[in-house]
Amino acid sequence: MTGCTALIDANVLYSSFIRDICTDLCTFGVFRGRWTDEIHHEWMRALRKNDPRMMPEKLGRIRDRIILSSDDSLITGYEALIPELNLPDPDDRHVLAAAVVGRCDIIVTKNLKDFPDEALGRYQIEAQLPDTFLLNQMNRDVDLFCEIIRGIRNRLKNPPHSVERYLSSLRGEGLAGTASALEKHAHLL
Repeated sequence: MTGCTALIDANVLYSSFIRDICTDLCTFGVFRGRWTDEIHHEWMRALRKNDPRMMPEKLGRIRDRIILSSDDSLITGYEALIPELNLPDPDDRHVLAAAVVGRCDIIVTKNLKDFPDEALGRYQIEAQLPDTFLLNQMNRDVDLFCEIIRGIRNRLKNPPHSVERYLSSLRGEGLAGTASALEKHAHLL
């Protein structure tokens, strides 16, 4: 069933809610997720900086779960392409380079302005916000998407999340469209 191949940017993996959805969608074969060690180091460093209580061992387990969720997910050998790329933020060139080498269709990022269409178009790659990306995945198979969300929600124990609380959390993470679409299927969640 695997659809597109998507490189998930560090700013997306930083959010546990979005990260869990992406990871489980990959596990169920909805899309093929890809990333690099550099992307993992970036989100892990940011999370550790903002929550010093987050133990490196726990972050390592989360990273390993992400990597294992999708076959051949770790992209390597993209570094030589970085100097040839031109993006508004030079620090994001590694993301585009990895997407090109990893043959990704989409870069899922919260920073669309850093990945303009004219820079990505020549590589036939599109940048999408997490909300847009997840809505597109949901539209492929609503029942499976809802089943995945139900499983994630049921794993949340500390604290537990009612459907309403979970959807509110998604809205807080910038997933207003996804939360609204899921609300129509609340009985499946």
